[in-house]
Formats: sequence, structure tokens, C-alpha cells
Amino acid sequence: MTKLDPIALDEQARAILRANDRGGYTVPTAGLYPYQWNWDSAFAAWGFATFDVTRAWDEVETLFSGQWPNGMVPHILFHRPDPGYFPGPDVWGAEDVGPVPSSGISQPAVAATFIRAIWEKDRAAGAAHLKTLFPKIKAWHRWFMEWREQDGMIFVSHPWEAGRDNCADWDSAMARLDPVGVGEYTRRDTSHVNPAMRPTKADYDRYIWLVQRGRRMGWDEAQMAVDRPFRVADPTLSFILLRANRDLAVMADALGEDRREIDEWTARLEAGAARLKNPETGIFDAIDLGDGRHTGHVTSASFLCWYAGVEDAKTLAALEKCFETTRYGVPSLSVQSPEFDGMRYWRGPTWAIINTLIGLGLADMGHHGHAERVRQMTRALIADHGFAEYFHPQTGDPAGGGTFTWTAAVWLAWASPSQGEN
Repeated sequence: MTKLDPIALDEQARAILRANDRGGYTVPTAGLYPYQWNWDSAFAAWGFATFDVTRAWDEVETLFSGQWPNGMVPHILFHRPDPGYFPGPDVWGAEDVGPVPSSGISQPAVAATFIRAIWEKDRAAGAAHLKTLFPKIKAWHRWFMEWREQDGMIFVSHPWEAGRDNCADWDSAMARLDPVGVGEYTRRDTSHVNPAMRPTKADYDRYIWLVQRGRRMGWDEAQMAVDRPFRVADPTLSFILLRANRDLAVMADALGEDRREIDEWTARLEAGAARLKNPETGIFDAIDLGDGRHTGHVTSASFLCWYAGVEDAKTLAALEKCFETTRYGVPSLSVQSPEFDGMRYWRGPTWAIINTLIGLGLADMGHHGHAERVRQMTRALIADHGFAEYFHPQTGDPAGGGTFTWTAAVWLAWASPSQGEN
């Protein structure tokens, strides 16, 4: 690791959050992502809470200002027009569904966990905010359980919904899609970032085809659920919602709210977690619900089990193998996989946010040595290579967008030496 100047890095991280602040919400990074993204925003709030709790509350309240009547919180809120982004609100066609022009899908439900963390910094000051947000969070979790749950697992209806856009877990289900009629379009992401770091055109055709299908159906969940062409049970969504339900139950107790429905959700997801474990490998992975088969890929999402409160010795051994084969944390796809690509988005790179969730879960489950190993690797990664969107897990080469909000946020809230030890 190069010379570490934590004070300078802390200030740099705070400067990134301020620079990406658009007044009540934070963009992930200028140019590449010019709107408010759902789980990015929750991480941003957690980062802001280290130096400006009021601004942290503004972030999550702005996020929930876009909640749909059915409880869904969209993955993108288009607060201001930006013709440089594709696909924008004109492509999604959901301008009149919710109170803010938005996309038609959601993202991993990390918000409850970080809202709890912000509230616990000053429960008295956060009480009014929590009281307002609690029913909105609960309605969002209920939407997941009504429209994205099968056999205790949360499934993905579009690769963007999991936040792991081009992950190998989707390959079999994506291969069955025929994006006929998708038409011509111009991507904007590859004008900001090297195309070798982004999803392929074959992937993107299918992403847009699924968006067009949702638009034709008016984003009506009941209609879209009929013969759904893409449906993959996902450890990311499942483990994150399981953890979020536990945190929501704690907040329910503090507010004197009935938690029975939340506890029922938790019990269903706990049972579903066991189904996500591949009987052949012993590792948690995705299940293509189109054919019922496990995908067989070891990804960084496999190691979110502890974040969800699920213990597993075989997975811990697999994590130790990751430590041996990478320098900078947990790759989004095992380096042993023939599909591994250390610079292409979710097909190999390390993401500081996922390292963070894995580290938090390990610490919560008593694996303090492993948790500290993940944190030290992430600390070195950012100190050596900056606040990029994602990184090569072996060389640390930065990839994707730069001056990235959620990387700065997890530095401030977790990776920085100023946060002490696990």
C-alpha cells in the first residue's frame, strides 16, 4: 500500500459528495450518471451522515419522494432533464406513473439499513424523519414481497434491478431473450467510459427490449407478471432485503409500530436463503427460474450471506480463497471463472460498496478477522487507486466513472482509518 494520508483522503471524499450534490440528491458521478440512483443514494446518505446528518436525511427523503403508489421506489429518478443520458424518461415512458419522472424498475433495498444507521447517530434528532419514512420503507418492502418474491427468494425482472447489470448470473436467462424489434438507439455510457469496461451491445439490446416490454404494459405489475421472460432469483436482492427487514423491525419497535408483517417477511426470506445454496458447490448463487437451475457462478453477491445474518462455513472457505487470488477485495466474478473479465463492469471487477456490505456482515456475525481483512483491502484499494466506480481486483486499476459518490461514501463511513476498527 502506498503512503496513506487519511485526513487528505477524508477531505477528498467529502469534496466528491459535495461536488456531486444537486440539491437534495446526489448523482453518482457527473456526465455518466446525471440523475438520482436508488441504492447509490442510500450509500450517499450514509456518507453524508459522517459530517452532515441533515443533508443525509435530505438525501433519503428526496429518494422516497419518487415512490410509486404501489410502493415501488424506482431505480432512477429523473429530477431534471438531461438529453445526454440514455435511456431517459422518454424511453421508459413512466412519467405519469409516479410523482417524479422515473424508470419502471427498482434496485436493492439497502435504504432501510442505512436509514437506521443515520437515525442511530442521533435518535432524538432523527425521530421525526424516521416516523415519516417508516411507512414508506415498509410499503417498498411489501412491494418486493408481493411482486418479486418466489419461494422466499427475491428475483430480478431486469438485470438493472439487481444493480449487477451484466453479471454472469443472468447469462442463461438473457440468452433466451430475442430482442427483435428493439430498433436503433445511441448509448451514452460508452462515450464517457471505455466500451471494454461496459456491457456489450448484445446485453444492451436485451436491456432495452425489457424496458420496451414494460412500457407497452404501462408498468402494470400484474400484467408484466404474466409470462415474464426474465426471472432470476438473486442473492443480491434476497440477502439485502432480508437484512433490511431486520433493520426495519428494529425501527418498528422504536416507533411502537406493529412488526408482525415484517417478521413474516423475514421468516420467508430466511427459508429462501437455504434454497439459494447450490447443492453441487455449496455456495450461494442465483437460480434461473426459467429452468430452475442454479447458475453455478461464485460472485461477490455469494458473500452477502453474513450481511443477511446467514452463517455458512463453506462460503467462508470460498472467501478465504478469494483473499489468496486477489489483492483488492472480492471480485464480482471468481477469477477462476472462464467468463472473468477484471475490467468489464460486473464480470470481474471489485466494487467497494459490495466489499463494504460483505465486511459489515462478517463483523456482525463475529468474523472480525475476515471483516478487517476485507476492510484493509478496500482501504488500500481506494488509497492506492482513488475513488473510481469499480476496480480490477488484482491490479487495482480504476474503471468506470471517476470521483464516484458511493466509493467516497463508503470510504467516509467504513473504510477510512477515522472510522476505527471493526
